[in-house]
Amino acid sequence: MNTKILIIGACGQIGTELTTRLRNMYGVENVVASDIRKLNNDIVNNGIFEVVNALDYNQIEHLIEQYQITDVYLMAALLSATAEKNPAFAWDLNMNSLFHVLNLAKAGKIKKIFWPSSIAVFGPTTPKENTPQFTIMEPTTVYGISKQTGERWCEYYHHQYGVDVRSIRYPGLISWTTEPGGGTTDYAVDIYHKALKEGTFECFLSEHSKLPMMYMDDAIRATIEIMQAPSEQIKIRSSYNLAGISFTPAEIAAEIQTRIPDFKISYKPDFRQKIADSWPASIDDSCARQDWNWKHSFDLSAITDEMLENLSK
Repeated sequence: MNTKILIIGACGQIGTELTTRLRNMYGVENVVASDIRKLNNDIVNNGIFEVVNALDYNQIEHLIEQYQITDVYLMAALLSATAEKNPAFAWDLNMNSLFHVLNLAKAGKIKKIFWPSSIAVFGPTTPKENTPQFTIMEPTTVYGISKQTGERWCEYYHHQYGVDVRSIRYPGLISWTTEPGGGTTDYAVDIYHKALKEGTFECFLSEHSKLPMMYMDDAIRATIEIMQAPSEQIKIRSSYNLAGISFTPAEIAAEIQTRIPDFKISYKPDFRQKIADSWPASIDDSCARQDWNWKHSFDLSAITDEMLENLSK
């Protein structure tokens, strides 16, 4: 049977690049992009695009039937910093959109689901360095609470109903193709924009805030690789730890200064500092490496080269 893909939240930070990659791999006619509104961008203009509300079960079901969808990538979510400002809506969007696709899979309407989790599932009581796959999870943010709950539901639907749902816990993601989207790790994207435009950057985290990060190319590749892996290799049905590299704002600034010597950084921590403090500094992702051969490619130097080169264009 042909793989037919629906991406919900295709215009978001991850969705944008994921959609492009999947269209290149599976053919434009086999990938349906969807989002809450129709923007004038490549995702909308260069393939099948549908306006869909991730909270509307009937709309999603209709699209799945219309296009004979086999795989759903549910990328719609309210991210960490934005979710803190609107907790009730964040919970509603992050949870009920997941229930809709889980229930559609349970009803046999789709074969496979990808649902992203996040390092936000961890909290201040989680071991900070080399955070294990199985550990204490007491998240203190709305986003983290919704992702932790989502992991439990994914695992439940897999064990109870045989739903083939796959997930990874994304670290902070760095990309030049989309603007920062309201996450706590977004400083690591914004800093490159500001370095080129203004030569200075005021960071909303302290200089020593070490967080797990990953270049978007690696994250997209991991997403597609876990979906392409044979079902029996996916042994964890809550969500896999995924790691690239870890660094602090001071380290990323130093890396930029080797290429832009006059670049200056200052620090003015805001409410996002508390979120960052509750997250791990580094991640142990040996389960993903073992089960489905995950391997990251980009270190901080390679990321900095890619970001500055592409943004200056």
